[in-house]
Amino acid sequence: MQFLDGQRPPYDLTYDDVFLVPNRTDVTSRFDVDLSTVDGSGTTIPVVVSNMTAVAGRRMAETVARRGGITVIPQDLPVEAVADTVAFVKSRDLVADTPVVLGPDASVSDALALMHKRAHGAVIVVEGGRPVGVVTETACADVDRFARLRSVAATNFVTVGSDASPRAVFEALEAAHEGLAILVAPDSSLAGVLTRTGAVRTGIYTPAVDGAGRLRIAAAVGINGDVAAKAKALVEAGADVLVIDTAHGHQEKMIEALSAIKSLDLQVPLAAGNVVSAAGTRDLVAAGADIVKVGVGPGAMCTTRMMTGVGRPQFSAVAECSAAAMELGASVWADGGVRHPRDVALALAAGAANVMIGSWFAGTYESPGDLRFDPAGNAYKESFGMASKRAVAARTATDSAFDRARKGLFEEGISSSRMRLDPDRPGVEDLIDHICSGVRSTCTYAGARTLPELHERAVLGVQSAAGFAEGRPLPSGW
Repeated sequence: MQFLDGQRPPYDLTYDDVFLVPNRTDVTSRFDVDLSTVDGSGTTIPVVVSNMTAVAGRRMAETVARRGGITVIPQDLPVEAVADTVAFVKSRDLVADTPVVLGPDASVSDALALMHKRAHGAVIVVEGGRPVGVVTETACADVDRFARLRSVAATNFVTVGSDASPRAVFEALEAAHEGLAILVAPDSSLAGVLTRTGAVRTGIYTPAVDGAGRLRIAAAVGINGDVAAKAKALVEAGADVLVIDTAHGHQEKMIEALSAIKSLDLQVPLAAGNVVSAAGTRDLVAAGADIVKVGVGPGAMCTTRMMTGVGRPQFSAVAECSAAAMELGASVWADGGVRHPRDVALALAAGAANVMIGSWFAGTYESPGDLRFDPAGNAYKESFGMASKRAVAARTATDSAFDRARKGLFEEGISSSRMRLDPDRPGVEDLIDHICSGVRSTCTYAGARTLPELHERAVLGVQSAAGFAEGRPLPSGW
């Protein structure tokens, strides 16, 4: 990475402050670009879902891993709950999506409560293990909420053998002018579902899988308590990456916890953070981190900078930390501050191996929250910061009432924010398409076929606020 005319400014930069200059290139197609990462996490696209309670759950983990990213399960969950989530994700198919299933005697209200848990927006009615109908939101319109599903389910649906190729599924859906296929096993039992778009995506993305060919998943652990024991239990449960996580990663307690986990030789990559300096990066790598998480205060739910004045503009933090990590054979994840595909591309150009995304993914069907609607009918989900009063209350549930009250006074995050579902991109896969399309295109402009080449070839300029505003589209005209 270099700056235009070699002039690096004497002040720190955010993603909005910089732009990439196109290079002479022989990369002619976005599909000539390999988005696989080289940090040992096993991701085939540079996307990590942040360990936020409002974002990272089993549906998110399954869906993102199927497209090549990885999700970090939050540290606040009991080991048993994390183990259940890991087992669920590891048992999922690499191609077919997991259906929402109800029996024929379930009510319409039951179906409406569950169908938006998946982006395909359907409930499969199953009797005796076999699919007998499909219920969509349209089928439930103007129907008594206590009506049984057998009375509203469509029985004329597309079924395809579970061993059929994605292309064959796509062609069957095209021929029937339908959007969802039910995949059945040889014994006619339900095996999964696949949409027309999902079939196309299988030819574009490569799932992130472990050595046994199962979807990958990461888990976070804090720096308090018996950290080594919990880390060992998470790996034994099947976690593929461990994230040792605290807001201020450049502290003795983090270094002690990281060193203790490293001494266990758990044979999984260790990510640790957060820091924003070369010194912090070097100290965490020396303590055992393979990956350093970079970012203090850039997240949408974080108030740390306004509360404390602590933090650093994210682009400069990533650039400095990644340079230090590369010298030591380690990698960094850029954590927070991305709101557009360009931000992801710029983080990668600065040297990040992966980019962590939180609030942006909170407003999707796959995030754990319930789908809600505002008075205007816009769909949204609630999000909250992991240092907010809401998160602290959940984290300290086993403390005494007095200790909970005391900790509740120290809040550094937003406890409730409405994250609107974009009607054009309501599912996390839609956002992944959006991000990866932008990053692939960035690589073609830069003349890079891989992410390391993007960092090597990137030429950056510094722009004014007017320069950033000029780059925004004006869909409604002047």
